[in-house]
Amino acid sequence: MKIKALVAVRSGSMRVKNKNIRPFAGSTLLEVKLAQLKRIDSLDGIIVNSNDPTMLNIAQNMGCETVLRDPYFASNTVSMSDVYKNMAENCDCDVIAYINATNPLLEDKTIVDAITSYKKMVAEGAFDSLNSAHLVKEFLFKDNLPINYDLRHQPRSQDLPDIAALNFAINIISREKMIECKNVVGYHPNIYLIDEVEATDIDNPIDFDFAEFVYRRKLISAGGGGTASNCFRLSAGQYAGTARKVAA
Repeated sequence: MKIKALVAVRSGSMRVKNKNIRPFAGSTLLEVKLAQLKRIDSLDGIIVNSNDPTMLNIAQNMGCETVLRDPYFASNTVSMSDVYKNMAENCDCDVIAYINATNPLLEDKTIVDAITSYKKMVAEGAFDSLNSAHLVKEFLFKDNLPINYDLRHQPRSQDLPDIAALNFAINIISREKMIECKNVVGYHPNIYLIDEVEATDIDNPIDFDFAEFVYRRKLISAGGGGTASNCFRLSAGQYAGTARKVAA
């Protein structure tokens, strides 16, 4: 079973301009993620799918496979179903670990454990994809009506039922199933819970600032010997020239 990470990045971010190559903790989101994935021994390769020459160049300089995305599949009007199918068709592997660059707080150990869990899951034949999620403990309404509690007996927030929200930090699915479903979520997904902080997805400027703050704190806490510090040295040290060029 050949498992490769697929990192999909494109130019044209609507809410945070050039977020994947915007300076982040002395590096960039893309470099931080690729450096992390290169540390994961259970991966057989890393594929970067992008329409952006700068991002593809960064990936190539870091020893990753690259796929130039057709402009149609990088537009803001194409359906994600078509994008997922096209990306899977351009992957040379049995299993795809679809991992977003915009989740910089995802831990190495979480990726390793997710891959181990997927292999076990496949062997047991119960599910066809593994998809990360985090628990939401909030009072939810739809159409002015409560979804998860009784208005006459309002519970404490910690007593609310567990509701899992997909965060797409890591999704693992066979290439064939991703093509069939046109999705990274299969027809019988296994919800893989991760910490809410790890699930942080950069979707707006506040997310970016928060993630960078926490990431820098992790670097300080690691004290030069931890995972985050190693990630920083690899992405901002070995590839500092690329990062400076992108920042310029």
